[in-house]
Amino acid sequence: MTRPALRRATATSLAVLALALGGATACGGQGTDTNCSIDGCTVTFQRSGNAEVSVLGIEARLVGVENGAARIEVAGQTVTVPVGGEAAADGFTVRVERVTDTEVVVRISR
Repeated sequence: MTRPALRRATATSLAVLALALGGATACGGQGTDTNCSIDGCTVTFQRSGNAEVSVLGIEARLVGVENGAARIEVAGQTVTVPVGGEAAADGFTVRVERVTDTEVVVRISR
């Protein structure tokens, strides 16, 4: 491979990687704190107020907490997940990592 062709291939690879990482980490919402990586997002929902977020191309929101299990709507589908448990919702895995008096920490992955 010639030097210019190698530079173009490297630049193209880096651009594709940057787009992939940028798309995977783009997240945010109201009443939440998010930390995203290539394989998923950890979302901390505040239990007071309206807690919703846009991650991985879908909307997710905390519906409520009852008896230590969180009800979470992911891509329009509501699942109830106990702490340490997980459920499937529209092709995503929803895992509840922690529930406290003030927040619910959830991992959403593909």
